[in-house]
Amino acid sequence: MKILGIETSCDETAAAVVARAADGSGRILSNVVLSQLDEHRAYGGVVPEIAARSHLDHLDRLVAQAMTEAETDFAALDGVAATAGPGLIGGVMVGALTAKAIAWSRGLPFIAVNHLEGHALTARLTAQDPNEAAFPYLLLLVSGGHCQLLAVEGVGRYRVYGGTVDDAVGEAFDKTAKLLGLGYPGGPAVERAAETAERPERFALNPPMQGRATCDFSFSGLKTGVRQQIQRLGKPTLSASDKADLAAAFQRAAALSLADRTRRAAVRFSEEVAPGRALVVAGGVAANRTIRAHLAQVADETGMRFQAPPLKLCTDNAAMIAWAGAERLALGLTDGLDFRPRPRWPLAELSAPETAA
Repeated sequence: MKILGIETSCDETAAAVVARAADGSGRILSNVVLSQLDEHRAYGGVVPEIAARSHLDHLDRLVAQAMTEAETDFAALDGVAATAGPGLIGGVMVGALTAKAIAWSRGLPFIAVNHLEGHALTARLTAQDPNEAAFPYLLLLVSGGHCQLLAVEGVGRYRVYGGTVDDAVGEAFDKTAKLLGLGYPGGPAVERAAETAERPERFALNPPMQGRATCDFSFSGLKTGVRQQIQRLGKPTLSASDKADLAAAFQRAAALSLADRTRRAAVRFSEEVAPGRALVVAGGVAANRTIRAHLAQVADETGMRFQAPPLKLCTDNAAMIAWAGAERLALGLTDGLDFRPRPRWPLAELSAPETAA
C-alpha cells in the first residue's frame, strides 16, 4: 500500500510517500519538508496568514518532488492523506483541499488525518519490528501546542490520562527562550544554551506538579519562575553564562516534571491496561535529548520499553501523516470529499474501526 501524505498545519510545508506492508511494517519512500522559520523569525512566532500563503506557494512543487523521490506516480497510489486538523485553519485548508483535488482527479480514497494521531502512530512507522510498537502503548505527546498522556489502544482509540492545565511544554520553551533573548524557535535554542551551562545547578526552579495525584501538567509557573530569577539578577542585560545557566535550570525542571507525570501514568497504565508495554514519546519536544534521557529512565523503572521516533520525525512532517492515513485505510477508514477541516480536533473524537460508518 502506497499513500501520499500532506502536512500544512503550522509552519512546515511537507509532502511524503509511505509504503505499508501486509504485516504492518512501514517504509518511508520520500519525505520532503520546507521550513518557514526564516519567514516567521522576525515576529518571534508563527503568523497564520504568512504560513497559509507560503503553503499555497510551495505545496504543489513539494508534492511533485515527493513523488519523484519516491520513484512512483499517482497511478501507483492507494490513497491520499492530509492533515485536516487541528492546526492553523488557513494552512490546514490548503493541504486538505490539495489532497482532495488529487484524490478526486485520480479516483483515490481521501483520508482526513488528525495531526495528533499522526504523531501518536509515528512509533509504529519507525519501529524495526511491528511488534515493538504493537497496541496498546503509553504515549507522551509533547509539542508547542499539546501536552498529553494517553493510552493508545488502537487506531482512533485513545484514553486520555492527563493534559496541560495551561501552557504546553513546547510553548513554555518558546516563552522562556524569548525571556532569555535566545531567539526563535525556542526549544532548540534553550537546549543549545543549556548545553553550554558552566553552573547548571546555579538556579533553583521547582518541577511543576511534581508528586500530584493526577497525570496533568502545568508549565506557566515554571516560565514565571524564570522571569523572577531574571528580575533577581537585577541586570539590564543578561550575560551568556546567565542565559545558559537559566536555560539549564528551566530544561531540568521541565524534564523532571514530565518524568514525574509520565511515571504516574505508567503505573496507572500497567495496572489498568497491560504491563511491560512500550512508553512512546512523540511531538516536537521529543527531540530534546535531556527529556528523552529522563523518560528512558522512567521506562526502565516501570518495566516498559522506551521508544522515540528519530529526531527528524519528531517535528511536523508528512511521513507521519501518510502513515496515519495508511493505518486508517488498512482498516477501511476513509473520508468523504465534503470533510470540513477543523482548527480544533480532540483525539477523543476520532472514529475507530468499531464505530466507523
